[in-house]
Parts: sequence; structure tokens; C-alpha cells
Amino acid sequence: MGILSRFKDIMSANINALLDKVEDPEKMIDQCLRNMNDDLVKVKQETASVMAQEKACKRQLDQCQNDIDKMQSYAVKALTAGNEDDARRFLAEKARFTAKLTDLQANYAVAHDNSQKMRDMHDKLTMDIKELETRKETIKGKLAVAKAQEKINKMTSSVSSANNSIASFERYEALANKKLDKAQAEAELNASNPTNSIRDLTAKYVNDPNVDAELAALKASLGMTAEVELPQ
Repeated sequence: MGILSRFKDIMSANINALLDKVEDPEKMIDQCLRNMNDDLVKVKQETASVMAQEKACKRQLDQCQNDIDKMQSYAVKALTAGNEDDARRFLAEKARFTAKLTDLQANYAVAHDNSQKMRDMHDKLTMDIKELETRKETIKGKLAVAKAQEKINKMTSSVSSANNSIASFERYEALANKKLDKAQAEAELNASNPTNSIRDLTAKYVNDPNVDAELAALKASLGMTAEVELPQ
């Protein structure tokens, strides 16, 4: 019973250790399986010890039964030979072995029951480990998918942030275009100012005095009549 209790404690400790360290499930799954394989080694050793005890009990039981059969056979031979006293001694020895046989049978029954329980425990633990080895790959696959999903979620957040940046960029671009359009409109308005237009127009008809004097001198040298022009 102590063996079974220890085994339950071991399994319970493994499960609790896994639950306490769920921050890294993949590593803890591997660690849990390593622990279970270590437990399997211990259970296998304990099972072998209990099975050896069962065999020893069976061997003692068979030997006692063999001694009983031998004493019975010798008693028959002695009685047949007319040696009643010898026969009586053989039967007394047989009775001693028979009394011992009861205890040996009880011991063997307990040893056999313990051996069977340990074998069942060993076989179940072996099957559980094989099943968990298969489930481990499935669990690791789920963890890989979860990690990929987390990366996608982060990338989605990054894309959302990038979209916000693009929207801000376009808003600033629109503001720049607005400022440029305003500046160009102001330039056009300045270019079409009436004051400036009149000034430019009058300048067209104002003669340069130096040019007029030089023109008059040139005409005189050529014998042309100089026309007097009133200053404007």
C-alpha cells in the first residue's frame, strides 16, 4: 500500500509542478515527461523487487509442498517395509511442513497480489507516457499556432499604427497644398493690383531725357529739323 501511495504522490507532484510553471508550457511539458520517465524507472525497479519477492515466496511454497510429498512417500515406504516407527516420524515431519505450508501460502498470496498491482501500475504508466508523448506533439503544435497568432496580432497593431501615420501624412500634405494654393493666390492678386497696373502703363510713355537729347543731336548732325517736344 505504501508503494501505491508514493506513486500517487509522485504523479500529483508532477502535475502540480506543471501547473505552477505554466509561463512556459512547452518546456514544462518536456520536463513533466522527463519526470514521468524518471518515475517509470523507479516503478520498474520497485516492480522488479516485488516480483522477485513473489518468486521467492513461490519457491519456498513449492519446496514446502515438495517436502510434504516426500515425507508422505517415505512414510508409505517405511510402513510397507514394516517400520512403523519410521513411518510415524515421517508423518510427524510431514505435519510440521504442513503447518508451515499455510503460512507460506498466505505469504505467497500477498506477494502475488502486490506483484500484480505493481505490474499493472508499470504497464499503465508506460502506456500513459506513450500517450502523452503523442499528445505532446499536438500541444506543441497548438503552442506554435498560438505564437504565430500572437505575431500576427502584433503585426496587425503595427499596420494600424502605420495606417494612422499615413492618415497623418496625408493630412499634413493637404495642409501644405492648402498653404501653397493660398500663397499662389496671393501672388496672383498682387500681380493684378490696379495701382501697379497704372504705374506700369504710365512708365511706358515716359521718355528718357538723355535719350531725347541724344536723338536731337543726331538729327542735327544729319541736317534734320529737330522737333521740339514738350516735356511730359
